[in-house]
Amino acid sequence: MEHEAEVVGVGAGSAPSGDVPAVILSARDEYVPIFVSGDQARSIGMALEGEPFDRPLTHDLLVDILTEFGGAIDRVRVDDLRDGTFYAKVDAERYEEGEPERFVFDARPSDALALAVRLDCPIVVTDEVIDEAGRPPDSVQFSGDGDPSEER
Repeated sequence: MEHEAEVVGVGAGSAPSGDVPAVILSARDEYVPIFVSGDQARSIGMALEGEPFDRPLTHDLLVDILTEFGGAIDRVRVDDLRDGTFYAKVDAERYEEGEPERFVFDARPSDALALAVRLDCPIVVTDEVIDEAGRPPDSVQFSGDGDPSEER
């Protein structure tokens, strides 16, 4: 089963090697931290805050190209977690002669989420992912600036 999710923040989570940037999803009354690179965290965080960049970032460029060619992203899915690695899909479509043509693209969750926050499209997470990676909301502390940090 899939559950609609939302990005509740971008912050840092604790890992054996030190603090690591994480995107925190809220789904099924749990938080799902997904570790990302620092660049991805900044890209997602700035898009959430509506802060424009001087020049388009890769995700902005992809959105512009996709829409210019008549495509749209319907939703992104975080649908698998194997050996500590999250997997995602981007469901997209384009119309040709009035008929929809649907596509599914394999994606890193960080890229899928960066697109979703730019397009305000639905994000879904599977039960299996939440069962394995979900944390109770009280295990994530929000600092004074609203950024989450995960307790271990």
